[in-house]
Amino acid sequence: MKQLFPTRSAPVAAVVLFLAAAFCQAQQSLTWEQVKTRFEANNPELKADSDSVDEMKAAEVTAFLRPNPQVGLSSDGIQVAPHTTPGLGTHWLPLTGAQLVPSISYLHEREHKRELRLQSAKEGTQIAGSQHADLERNLLFVLRTSFVQTLQAKAVLELATADLAYYDKIIEISRARFKAGDIPHIDLVRIELLRAQYEVELQSAIVDLRTAKIQLQQLLNDRAPVEQFDVMGPFDFSDEIKPLEDFRQIALDQRPDLRAALESVQQAQTNHKLAVANGSADPTFSTWYSYNPAFNNPFGRYTVGASVNVPLRVFDRNQGEKQRTQIDIDRNQRLTDAAQAQVFGDVDSAYAQIVSGIALLKPYKAQYKGQALDVRDTVTYAYEHGGASLMDFLNAQSEYRAVQLAYVQLVGSYLTAAGQLNLAVGREVIQ
Repeated sequence: MKQLFPTRSAPVAAVVLFLAAAFCQAQQSLTWEQVKTRFEANNPELKADSDSVDEMKAAEVTAFLRPNPQVGLSSDGIQVAPHTTPGLGTHWLPLTGAQLVPSISYLHEREHKRELRLQSAKEGTQIAGSQHADLERNLLFVLRTSFVQTLQAKAVLELATADLAYYDKIIEISRARFKAGDIPHIDLVRIELLRAQYEVELQSAIVDLRTAKIQLQQLLNDRAPVEQFDVMGPFDFSDEIKPLEDFRQIALDQRPDLRAALESVQQAQTNHKLAVANGSADPTFSTWYSYNPAFNNPFGRYTVGASVNVPLRVFDRNQGEKQRTQIDIDRNQRLTDAAQAQVFGDVDSAYAQIVSGIALLKPYKAQYKGQALDVRDTVTYAYEHGGASLMDFLNAQSEYRAVQLAYVQLVGSYLTAAGQLNLAVGREVIQ
């Protein structure tokens, strides 16, 4: 059909320019990739969790430290000596014949205890890294959802603006018809009163867009005025989707929470080996030196000694830790099985949602949107020339708005479901 009312677009242009000035002044429109880059660089929760991974990395140094040697200093030769004055007996001479005996001892750890502690610490760092990746995966879904909500709010605002501009044209037509005596005054009043509904929808769309932007800025830790912040991206859907089995396999390979569960099993096995090693006895080697003349041995002035102390592990052989770590292996294996089942459940649920969304969107895009537009334009043309009643026009306009708004909401649901599938799989498989 020909474009309706080609000479009456000046007020609409003014409204659009006003809105553009109000919401787009000094805006920097960010794409999804730019939003994600800013998020990874600035989100405080993600950065704080990254610090925890660095803490685990530092714990590896502590785990591999050797036992400190011990240095001792003892005194020998403190004795009682006869008094120099006859008849006075004996008296203490504590320092006269005293000899200082320095010693050093060192605990030797057997059964590769240090190596096992380091291995367990490294595996703990791997688990922390996987858990950090899983936190990022979940936060990216929240970010993607907020990004989609902003795009959807922009689309709704655009639709509300266009609806109000179109309705203003209808008011102009109705006033012209009233002046020509084609419609009664009551019909003109009813049409003008209905404009309030369009104004409410426009203001609600403006508030919703502002709220969505604020939530997105919060995730980005962006303190810029909301008027200077904007995003852009395709607000549409694709009806091409891979088979379910492909997404399942990608999820098994990529999900960081499943990887963390597998790594926890490995660490539990290492901790059990360490518990067994801790049940062994570690000897302590000692040596000392003394200068103490032996009068019955003219060569016995200098003495070097050595000793080995070995604890007898009669009662405490670390039995409790051995049993606990063995149970922990079984527990983590069961948690891994549960994580794998969760992966399949998440992928299947998200896949069903996106398939359902595509099935609903196809007829809207191919048929319903065009039909609603044709019906509205046809009835409007007939109303302008007196061939349709006011009720016919209002019904056609209402149906058009309902179909267009439903399509926008379905696209938003599809993009959210796509983000849910990306979350379930562990990486972006649908943009």
